[in-house]
Amino acid sequence: MSRPPTPKLTPDHLADIGLFGGLSKETLENLASSLPTRRIEAGEMVVKEGDLSTQMFVVVGGELEVVKKGESGGDVRVAVLGPSDWFGEMAIIDVQPRSASVRAVAPTLVLSITAEHVENLLYRQNVKDYALFVMNIARELSRRLRVADGILAQFYAALSHQYGSTPRR
Repeated sequence: MSRPPTPKLTPDHLADIGLFGGLSKETLENLASSLPTRRIEAGEMVVKEGDLSTQMFVVVGGELEVVKKGESGGDVRVAVLGPSDWFGEMAIIDVQPRSASVRAVAPTLVLSITAEHVENLLYRQNVKDYALFVMNIARELSRRLRVADGILAQFYAALSHQYGSTPRR
């Protein structure tokens, strides 16, 4: 049994995704006609922690989980991703090994964006849209950092309460 063809996305679909917020109609048309989509089956690993890559993904449909290796060697789920979420953007911003693994928990369709796509379809075509794209990534990274800071603060408060320690300066 063969897989159905992987669909291309429309500019209107991209416009509804925060990563592409504010980009011009022309840029959205160019991205929609150029960026590849990929089907991922449940259980399939999309990216692996520690791998090198210059590719990010946008979830078009389906569900994925972000996992990190725990101290015991098992996977610890740190996030769940659904339609319009994106991941792997750090590979576009700073070329470092993947910080986590991402695995499909349901059949999923993703849009793939490489560093080359960002350079050729955004930076070289429309610097304003390139700047908006990078700002959209920065906003999401900032939001994620705020969430992580909140989690760390709650964890520290729970430890302080449990062990009676006070913060030192």
